[in-house]
Amino acid sequence: MTAEAIGIHTGPRTLPLLSDQAKAQLDPYMALIVGYRKSGLSLNHIIGCPLDCGYCVRHFWGNFDVKVPHLLCTTDEAIEQLVGHHAFQPHVTPIQLFNKATDPFLPGVKPHLFQVLHALDQRGYTNHVLVITRFKVTAADMSELETLRHLRVTLLFTYSGITDPRVEPIAKSDATVTSIRTAAAHKKRTGVVLYWRPIVPGWNDAPDTMATVLDVGRVVDAIVFTGYYHKPENAGYLRELGVDVPYADDYARRKVMPGELDARVVAAWRTSGIGTPLFRKTSCGVAFAHAAPDYNGHWGVRELCDICPAAQRQRCADDYREPVPADVDTVLTQLGYTSDYLIEDGHVWTHGLGEQRRYAIQHTLRHQIWELDQPHYLHAHGRSLLGHTPDASQAAALAGVRAKFENAARYEDD
Repeated sequence: MTAEAIGIHTGPRTLPLLSDQAKAQLDPYMALIVGYRKSGLSLNHIIGCPLDCGYCVRHFWGNFDVKVPHLLCTTDEAIEQLVGHHAFQPHVTPIQLFNKATDPFLPGVKPHLFQVLHALDQRGYTNHVLVITRFKVTAADMSELETLRHLRVTLLFTYSGITDPRVEPIAKSDATVTSIRTAAAHKKRTGVVLYWRPIVPGWNDAPDTMATVLDVGRVVDAIVFTGYYHKPENAGYLRELGVDVPYADDYARRKVMPGELDARVVAAWRTSGIGTPLFRKTSCGVAFAHAAPDYNGHWGVRELCDICPAAQRQRCADDYREPVPADVDTVLTQLGYTSDYLIEDGHVWTHGLGEQRRYAIQHTLRHQIWELDQPHYLHAHGRSLLGHTPDASQAAALAGVRAKFENAARYEDD
């Protein structure tokens, strides 16, 4: 059964431009056409989506009710904004397309996706490009992607085994699974990743559900798993539909993936016997699909790497290099940023840069850049602390880092 057959309207084939008046009323984040995220510099000049996934991040910015995709500017203008962004570096900066506010393979969005890809490829760029979808990808689409000669494109198919149509209406169709199998059957240069997300207790964590997802993942290059953004906006929406939402009112900035759930996912993968590798981080799965080292420098957080294939661990180890102050100073100057920093084993602490600047540095150095006000903890790297218990030594270490920054600030003020 297709998405159209179950009543999901896919939107117009030709997209309208959003009026200036409507653009002025957008949340600033939704109005941002080019912005930095952990997995890359993100281009989003089309907003609006009819797929109605109950956990969608568009709840957070008041855009969930916009079902018809609209252009914020022309695609030619968007391309120039992307390559003209101060943090864009040819062959270095990972890029994400339409990952914030629409699905790139909706009928009206897809021509713009291909226009961007061809424009970047024609310039000879070899950057990683991440395209996240749960919609219909055809053999013709794969043929089009395979004409690209320089970009390292990865399709990440969001598929989690959720069957409740209140949470994920497209679950009633076979569109995503069919697309995964089609992409896997026709890929040569294109990476294909099963994006196993969100994994949520009570929704899709039963052993048979996990086994189903893993079976679908037999044909892809890699499987990446992650948790659920538990915030009041999407939780409230789902509860109004009668969905049982876990985690109570323990809302968090980061995705929730308790340690116990992580362990069950890994155990299910090992029990399945499939040959497809499993990764905890998006950039790790994307890098593996292209036989490249992780561009986010997760080798500095070795606990994440226990499930990675030996060949991938070796790639990351060979590429890994601890930066020295001159390296950090050079990148800060190159990007026009200013920050105190502290180099420790596996990562560099900064303070006050904000996420967009922090990730630009991280991708340039291929090394973990951590923000003092948003610290990472052992076994909960990049995740909410819900379901994790930091030990006293971590708290003491973080207090020591804060003290060093405070002392440096006092010294500089003098």
